[in-house]
Amino acid sequence: MDPKNLQVLVDVNLKSVAWFYPELWLIFGSMGVFILDLVWRKNRGRVRLLAGATLIVLACSGAALAMQPADAVSLFNGMIATDSFANFWKWLFLAAAALTVVISSGSQEFAPERIGEFFALLLAITLGMFLMASATNLLMIYMAIELVSMVSYVLVGYRRADRKAHEAALKYVIYGGVASGVMLFGMSYLYGLLGTANVTEFAVKLAALSQGFAGAAPGAAAATKLALVLATVFVSAGIGYKVAAVPWHMWCPDVYEGAPTPFTAFLSVGPKAAGFALAIRFFFGAFAGKMGATGLADSVAGIPWPAVVGVISAVTMTLGNLVAVVQTNLKRLLAYSSIAHAGYMLMGLAAVSATGMQSVMIYSAIYLVMNLGAFLVVILVAQSTGSESIFEYRGLARRHPVAAVAFAIFLFSLTGLPPFAGFMGKMYLFYALFERIGIPGGGWYATLALIGALNTAVSLYYYARIIRAMFLDPPYEKAAPVEASPGGQLLLGAFSAFILVFGVWWNPIVNWSARSLQIFRG
Repeated sequence: MDPKNLQVLVDVNLKSVAWFYPELWLIFGSMGVFILDLVWRKNRGRVRLLAGATLIVLACSGAALAMQPADAVSLFNGMIATDSFANFWKWLFLAAAALTVVISSGSQEFAPERIGEFFALLLAITLGMFLMASATNLLMIYMAIELVSMVSYVLVGYRRADRKAHEAALKYVIYGGVASGVMLFGMSYLYGLLGTANVTEFAVKLAALSQGFAGAAPGAAAATKLALVLATVFVSAGIGYKVAAVPWHMWCPDVYEGAPTPFTAFLSVGPKAAGFALAIRFFFGAFAGKMGATGLADSVAGIPWPAVVGVISAVTMTLGNLVAVVQTNLKRLLAYSSIAHAGYMLMGLAAVSATGMQSVMIYSAIYLVMNLGAFLVVILVAQSTGSESIFEYRGLARRHPVAAVAFAIFLFSLTGLPPFAGFMGKMYLFYALFERIGIPGGGWYATLALIGALNTAVSLYYYARIIRAMFLDPPYEKAAPVEASPGGQLLLGAFSAFILVFGVWWNPIVNWSARSLQIFRG
């Protein structure tokens, strides 16, 4: 390489470091927690010390993120971008990681001598999610997903003596390995077809490719279209695997059941949100033109991608809700519920509009709180009873009224009933569909909205089963009392307050998401 070009490359990367401080805090913080875990061998105060150190790292990363300029710039020669869109998701990731640290520090599923490794690896996953939200290059997308996935494999099987954890980790590795391989194969096709790995250049390259079909031989044009379809589907396999969308969902129930419950809670909100951040950046960068309620590309190279995403959305929410109806294990029930909620959020992605993108962002922020709250109740009950069965929730309102009322709030919010925050989140998802019904060929959005409404009714049935068990069914004669620490009860109160307050006063979340719609375009 020419020395001058090499010097330019070095200068560009050094300038990029100034925008990379939030990620650097996570990198060095993860290594620092590992070292602290090795040095501090005393069991007394060990958990609090390591949890405090991890929270300090997350706070420093958040401070660095808050001090970043609002400009949208490309970093490291187009590998990642920093913009208000990525920053929105990064704040969610930091919140999810911090809350998971607090929940884990009071959990009985982690031995004090091993919890330091868990916290350090949690910081590494948070770094991977940061990169997923910012990635603008196919290679970086793959590396970010692999960073999140590989560390997740370790943490799912973190309990060495638990056979369910071993089984869950093995299934996760197998499914994840296949999804990664398929995604990488699709990326190679995309690069071959478009001649670039930069997602911000896809729209221009795809437009040129589509124009080339007019003068090409029919057979060559058809072959190129087929290759483009296969490439996009293969790349979508990697993204769909992260958000647990059908047909890439098979890992989700077993992994959620076998993993330590605090990590299951994190897995249901953190990597899922990162997957949607990546999906929005990829699909809007590749298939969308000018941002707006209308005027975006409804097809590329003759392929109606929004309709394809809409079909996946309908199938995902339907399968998740129908299978959740017959579950008796709360972690498996919430796993299928998580699949269903991925289907709801895919409705916003299928809208292919600024409103659709904003609706996914709003719902992700609300889903983080209500799902973490639901899993916190599962942790408290399981620690007291030793079981995750729905039958252990019989008479919970008498055994622990605070947990029962909080759980009811979270479940009603997950259903999407007013006046809870989940209703507001679903309202924006449906509004994104209604906004697109009037465009030419947009009648299928009404069908998707109807499927979403019917699925909401189905979800009410299995959520109501839990509420009935807590408030109407009598407890077993030998039912164990449910105990919760003051910190756990404080968290339940804070989560419940969030759901109730933002169910009637949602302007702050809406305005924040509206300010975060700026995506780096190159």
